[in-house]
Amino acid sequence: MRITIRQVMKAVGYAVGVLVGAICLYLAAAFVLGRIPVAKTQPNAPADVLVFVHTNGVHTDIVVPVKTPQQDWSQLLPFRNIPSRDTTLRYLAFGWGDKGFYLYTPTWADLKFRTAFVAAFWLGSSAMHTTYLPAPTPGPDTVPLHLSRAEYARLIAYIQDSFRYDAAGHVQHIQGHSYGPNDAFYEARRVYSFLYTCNTWTNNALKACGQKACLWTPSDRGILYHYGR
Repeated sequence: MRITIRQVMKAVGYAVGVLVGAICLYLAAAFVLGRIPVAKTQPNAPADVLVFVHTNGVHTDIVVPVKTPQQDWSQLLPFRNIPSRDTTLRYLAFGWGDKGFYLYTPTWADLKFRTAFVAAFWLGSSAMHTTYLPAPTPGPDTVPLHLSRAEYARLIAYIQDSFRYDAAGHVQHIQGHSYGPNDAFYEARRVYSFLYTCNTWTNNALKACGQKACLWTPSDRGILYHYGR
């Protein structure tokens, strides 16, 4: 069977059209579903624990106190795993994401097509990035949330369930990787994709503890929209 140039160009044009259509559909779904609210389940709940949602403009973290009567995160994620070993830091940020992206793309300049492709299409594994911090300052990129003890208990369970544990029940520290003096990486559960991103994880964390969230979002904009940011 002889294939003409016209047939090839027609097939290429069709493929490009399908790709462009899929991208447009994805962006439209992100915009629409990101603006459908999931309301706070207990609007008058007591304000027992102060936590934060923080964005760097692309990626969101959940930031919690290191120690409360309910949870001491330094027991699960010891200070000795961060380069500084600074035990004076009082807050801890959790950010879930693709392991390859986290470990081998410290800046956008380091991004490679293969890394992005693997992350987008369920081909990689995931990691939890944890960063010990001083108390955050509320602002355009940092949203304070006041949780009841019951709500915080559900957030604790959600975060704990996101780690991958060894046979002895310990988190698995990914040694030799950090962005700075106060952070560390750990093996995590689930697989990153264009449908389940770092921001989807954060949005689901908010749902788990009964806070305002959106129906679904792959971006930080969907989350921050519901907090007037």
